[in-house]
Amino acid sequence: MSEFRAAHATGDGWQDAAERCLAQLGPGAGTLGFLYVTDLIAEHYAEIAQLFRARTGIDHWVGATGVGVCGNGAEYLDRPAIAVLVGDFEADSFRVFTGVNSANDAAKIALECGGAAPAFAIVHADAQTEGLDKVVQALAKRVDSGFLVGGLVSSRARNLQLADQVAEGGVSGVAFSDNVIIATRLTQGCSPIGPKRAVTGCQRNVLISLDGKPAFDVFLQDIGEKLAGDLNRVGGHIFAGISVAGSGTDDYLARNLVGIDTQSKLIAIGDYLKKGDQLMFCRRDAKTARDDMARMLQSIQQGLYSRPKAGVYYSCLGRGEALFGKGSGELKMIRDVFGDLPLTGFFCNGEISHNRLYGYTGVLTLFI
Repeated sequence: MSEFRAAHATGDGWQDAAERCLAQLGPGAGTLGFLYVTDLIAEHYAEIAQLFRARTGIDHWVGATGVGVCGNGAEYLDRPAIAVLVGDFEADSFRVFTGVNSANDAAKIALECGGAAPAFAIVHADAQTEGLDKVVQALAKRVDSGFLVGGLVSSRARNLQLADQVAEGGVSGVAFSDNVIIATRLTQGCSPIGPKRAVTGCQRNVLISLDGKPAFDVFLQDIGEKLAGDLNRVGGHIFAGISVAGSGTDDYLARNLVGIDTQSKLIAIGDYLKKGDQLMFCRRDAKTARDDMARMLQSIQQGLYSRPKAGVYYSCLGRGEALFGKGSGELKMIRDVFGDLPLTGFFCNGEISHNRLYGYTGVLTLFI
């Protein structure tokens, strides 16, 4: 694996964006490409993939549609745009797969690279897939590291994925052998504002009590007087963080607050709960997001033993301009640390890291 090239561009239409990307890529070797397109040109995804296949000579392509796509130091939202990364991997070091619609599919699908189990995989998924969390967990068990990275398709049109051919639904992606070395980190973009609480009463996604007290009373205590006095400001700012048991890193899953019943003192969140879960309330704002992004970038950089060759980045739709301001601030933070790194990615409807589904996160994976 000696060469990576990346390109990203917008244009008057898909042909214009594609030609600009192809010009940026220029000639060179390659065996696998990552190809992301914005949903405004999703109906032409198959044509775009075929054009890149024909012009580059690269047979294998993976990718997804997104409301936005990204490249090194650049974000493209609500515009016809394409972002692409090509790499010259050994032929037996990767395997493209698609059609994983259930945990049973995940257990049976062929993922071997060069006759051996894969080390990790980069995946794309449809949020509408039934039992998607179970599918991701089952697929993660098929790779030696137990580690998947990727994102959920985001689109206002069709939720399309690319795995050599354009498809819809389920999970697709590319598995890699242990000859392909990567480093990956996740940034949450949130920070806890209260202590961990034990879920002592719940029904499905409705939180009844925390630490034996009415959930709403604990919520008001933890968010502070200012927010408690104006609950209209809570939406999109305060989240429930469900601790990941056994993670060893204080990892948590940020979930939306989807309803508050002040009379019954109940809180509904965007995930199912069970008694004994550990939960804390979290704040998401621009400063928190930037601080945690900087922490993540420092962590992954300090763990490297050589300069990375390329990267893929999957960021939540709730990040980008909403937290980092206009001018591609989020992607520029990556560029400030790693310089002119060939990089591609898209803005997701949820992110995948290890064996879990996240929200409001950014997942950076570097090829070393």
